[in-house]
Amino acid sequence: MLLNRVGDFSLLIGIFLIFICFKAIDYTTVAALVPLLKHFSVQILNIKVNSLTIIGFFIFLGAVGKSAQLGLHS
Repeated sequence: MLLNRVGDFSLLIGIFLIFICFKAIDYTTVAALVPLLKHFSVQILNIKVNSLTIIGFFIFLGAVGKSAQLGLHS
């Protein structure tokens, strides 16, 4: 149950970051804006990270947590 919550939270953060960067959540708008914002970066704990990398990480972590893969199931 806890891992499902981790997946929910990670997916929520990923979607929130997509909304912050692209000001939209629908696929057509995000896909059209990706080439324009590929050099956009976010600063987390004084570390500069590419926004697409961190979005991809949280979406991936959410998918892994929701599907209980990679040893995360109990």
